[in-house]
Amino acid sequence: MISTENISLQFGGRTLFEDVTIKFNPGNCYGLIGANGAGKSTFLKILSGQVEPTRGNVFVQPGERMAVLKQNQFEFDEFPVLETVIMGHQRLYAIMKEKDAIYAKPDFNDDDGMKAAELEGEFADLNGWDAESEAAGLLNALGIDKTLHEKTMKELEGSEKVRVLLAQALFGRPNILLLDEPTNHLNLTSIEWLENFLASYEGTVIVVSHDRHFLNQVCTHIADIDFSKIQMYVGNYDFWYESSQLALQLQRESNKRVEEKRKELEEFIRRFSANASKSKQATSRKKSLERLTLEDIKPSTRKYPFINFKAERDAGKQLFSTEDLTVTMDNEEVLSKLNLTIHRNDKVAFIGGTGASYTALFETITGSLEKTSGTFTWGGTVKYAYFPKDNITYFQSSLNLIDWLRQYSVEQDEAFIRGFLGRMLFSGEETLKAVNVISGGERVRLMLSRMMLLAPNVLIFDEPTNHLDLESITALNNALIQYDGTILFTSHDLQFVQTIANRVVEITPLGNMDKIGTYDEYLVHPDVKKFREKFAVKK
Repeated sequence: MISTENISLQFGGRTLFEDVTIKFNPGNCYGLIGANGAGKSTFLKILSGQVEPTRGNVFVQPGERMAVLKQNQFEFDEFPVLETVIMGHQRLYAIMKEKDAIYAKPDFNDDDGMKAAELEGEFADLNGWDAESEAAGLLNALGIDKTLHEKTMKELEGSEKVRVLLAQALFGRPNILLLDEPTNHLNLTSIEWLENFLASYEGTVIVVSHDRHFLNQVCTHIADIDFSKIQMYVGNYDFWYESSQLALQLQRESNKRVEEKRKELEEFIRRFSANASKSKQATSRKKSLERLTLEDIKPSTRKYPFINFKAERDAGKQLFSTEDLTVTMDNEEVLSKLNLTIHRNDKVAFIGGTGASYTALFETITGSLEKTSGTFTWGGTVKYAYFPKDNITYFQSSLNLIDWLRQYSVEQDEAFIRGFLGRMLFSGEETLKAVNVISGGERVRLMLSRMMLLAPNVLIFDEPTNHLDLESITALNNALIQYDGTILFTSHDLQFVQTIANRVVEITPLGNMDKIGTYDEYLVHPDVKKFREKFAVKK
């Protein structure tokens, strides 16, 4: 168990936390959420002792071991991969090094023998004999091939280092786990393994993640940072979001249809409780939800951008097609003889292979990249808007937000532009900032604003959730579900893919697969299973 008492933290004149008293119990997984800059990662650092609060205390139950997902990819560059994982259990690793030093002494004596025997006993108590096999198992599960286990960390790529550091945090099943964005650089298979690992984990988990599917799968509670406080909620992210939105409606309509809204919220609690799933989390969450009363549900004060795409006109039935489309980037063929036909109202998720393939496809069909061979054809009624993965070229000017967005608007009145920016959470002096100094998340919100003003009937997205907070991701997800036009997109956000796509296209170097249906339906389709078995395509 880990808890805090009256934790406060001030940076300069800004109060990040004020008198936060909260308890995290064993057997539960807590999703720590909050807007960008709310202090999620900082709070984890306070819990782990890396940041000293202005006042207040952190209490860890005596004898419990805490593990933290390290963020410094270069910290262990000189150490072998397998050894780096074992270093996650500091006491066990110290015993191993001390034993080795004693046994290596040329003048080994009786005192050394007694000390070595003492260390061997503690080593066995800590399951030291299984350390290497456990570390290797974690690495394999997270996609780090056995051939890399004896290499030094500096020989690995950045994404591989992140996975080794995750294995380090999980090693030895610590009593308390603090995980900051643990799904970064994991493929879907590794994420599923991590979900199952945490489902059977008996300790306390506190996790920060922008992956809503992951939060929904693993969390028994949501800890929401808002206005320098942390409010605890039972349930996963979806339950927190839906119930807080219903509570907000109830608050706004306090004198209108109150009883009807109360019944709607109570029914939601019952329905969610009945549908709770996922082994240990299910049991814990269901029991807690059954004890909830309406008064336990509080409306969130979190602000969500207003995202709503409306087409200026409908597109024709056949929007787009390719014939043997081939694209080369940096002397490498990333797209080979692609044949594809897109119809009106298709919402196509492109999955598998490398992100370079889809970036090349999107850049080519929107005119930013020259094709190598083959053809592509847009329908005459199509008006598309494109969201590139790298949008920095759009913001290399000193225009302020108002003048930048005005470039894409038919309505030029400043009041209209300010109103539009306000709905996307830009207000007051913020709108006068130069676009070349804004953050990655702000750039994404401006790109989405631009796309809305263009009123397209085809939307093209290349990893749109990068740099967005959970509120913006949720708002964008809901907007694309409701959009009546056609969407071509690729995303590592599994919930995005599951909830938006009605067609899935998988492009690999060894062949392509194209199926109508949701992502879940795609995964269980017999043709897809045969395809993946035949070509050994990893999810």
